[in-house]
Amino acid sequence: MPEWTLLNDEQVMDFIIRGYHVVATSLPAEFHNAIDAKLTAMNENPGNEILDVLPELHQVYADPNVRGALVSLLGPDVQMHEHRHWHMIPAGRSSQGWHQDGLNERHHHVRVVLAMYYPQDVTAEMGPTVIVPGTHFRNCPTERMATYANIRGQVALTVKAGTVAITHYDLWHAGTRNRSTRPRHMLKFLFSRGADPEAPSWNHDPGAAFELAARKLTFERSVSNGQSDYYKEQELRREMWEHMLGKAPRRRLTPSHSTKNIASAKRTAPQAS
Repeated sequence: MPEWTLLNDEQVMDFIIRGYHVVATSLPAEFHNAIDAKLTAMNENPGNEILDVLPELHQVYADPNVRGALVSLLGPDVQMHEHRHWHMIPAGRSSQGWHQDGLNERHHHVRVVLAMYYPQDVTAEMGPTVIVPGTHFRNCPTERMATYANIRGQVALTVKAGTVAITHYDLWHAGTRNRSTRPRHMLKFLFSRGADPEAPSWNHDPGAAFELAARKLTFERSVSNGQSDYYKEQELRREMWEHMLGKAPRRRLTPSHSTKNIASAKRTAPQAS
């Protein structure tokens, strides 16, 4: 078995509460610099075919730190979707509206995640991706989300080159305005479960986890939300935790999570996110 760096109980609970986990690859700086340079030189977005153009991206998602996090959250049979995309915010590009990439299915399990790779340092001036912790529990029409600006508790992903931000598929996110003089790149890949969990796939300590879950999943807040939302989240978090432990009814995933329901990305001009 590969020497993957699996998450521990607390890190998995943090993902349940906040909807994201940030991990650094073990690849050298030269690797990320080369990816950044190749992207900057490209004048066409290959869409789903980005791996054909940059096959070295396989190394990012096979990295022990990244793969370990994906296995921890989605199980040992984690699958890479065919849908993937290069998002680029050129210098001067305005902000993107808030949105959810997920299908807004009425469950609260970890079935699909985004894994966003940043090959360059991302500063506050470069149009970082912003996320709102805890919003994977909230459905909202995109048209209404487009009226929102800054949201209390939002987190800007100002990260180092080689970072992969793994987010729940329903987490609210947006690309912000690039006020720098260079483009900001992000490679978005999707990963999903092959089947519902039968047992924990991370470094699980059953004895310590029971008390930790009782405390964190009940009392810890993702943002300063209202009392009503806070109480609702407690139950949804427990449901998600129980499912990941393999205690919920298990079934093979339906085609709703297959790439057949994700529109194919054609060769287009680079897009922001």
